[in-house]
Amino acid sequence: MTQRALILFAHGARAASWAAPFERLRDIVAAREPGVDVSLAFLELMTPGLPERAAQLVAQGVTELTIVPVFLGQGGHVLRDLPVMIEQLKRDHPALAVRVAEAAGENAAVLQAIADYCVLSVRDGA
Repeated sequence: MTQRALILFAHGARAASWAAPFERLRDIVAAREPGVDVSLAFLELMTPGLPERAAQLVAQGVTELTIVPVFLGQGGHVLRDLPVMIEQLKRDHPALAVRVAEAAGENAAVLQAIADYCVLSVRDGA
């Protein structure tokens, strides 16, 4: 049986409070997809890292993994660092089907939601 998981992949920061919006996002997604293991992983400064979280999921029997970079743009981390990490994941876990979504900020629906928020902010201030 296929077991699916979703990792929200974020940069990470020194301040633990920085992760709070990502934790809320994780909880919202998990509530909407109860059959999917939804978790966070970080590039640096926070744990778990992407390789560690993926290994944990594989050990739990996950066979399909989707990674969503929760970055606003396709900067160096998404364009250079993430592909290297994905290739290593595929070498380390050849039976794992890995899919990587576009960076959240590159998605038209996400940009529209942010634009809606900005417009509401202007209107609320008027």
